[in-house]
Amino acid sequence: MRRSPLVLLLTGLVAGAPVAAQSAPAGPGTAAAVLPSVTLPPALDRVLRDYERSWQARDAAALAALFTEDGMTLSSGRAALRGRDAVQRGYAGNGGPLSLRATAYAVDDTVGYIIGGYAERTGLPDIGKFVLALRRAPGGPWRIAADIDNANGPPRPRPPAPDSTRRPPTW
Repeated sequence: MRRSPLVLLLTGLVAGAPVAAQSAPAGPGTAAAVLPSVTLPPALDRVLRDYERSWQARDAAALAALFTEDGMTLSSGRAALRGRDAVQRGYAGNGGPLSLRATAYAVDDTVGYIIGGYAERTGLPDIGKFVLALRRAPGGPWRIAADIDNANGPPRPRPPAPDSTRRPPTW
């Protein structure tokens, strides 16, 4: 069975195989500590900056263009979306202040990833975290194959759905 390059990269990372990577050192208490930012190579940093600009502009088409044709979004509390058209529909109407920072990354030929945190503005504490799985054609730009994110806090309670069987009283 042939495995995808991304599966091989992630399997290698778990198994400790060497890849071009930079990450924060682990130490006692790091689970509760803020992970320090790392500097990304320019080609990877471009992905984060383009994402920020598109999100801030509420430009769902520009956001979707950052993804591979079969790219996916995997967000807490939402169904997975696959494909640029679905990603664009999922991002429609969303956006606003956003600052992304990387805490780890790795690349190996045509696959890679960025792990990081996000906030509303640079310098504010992270309100969530993300993993971007990346893919590119040889020599081409990095594109997002999967965007996995979740908030740091508990999910916000949703307002109760209107009860369609309830009718206003007739006096």
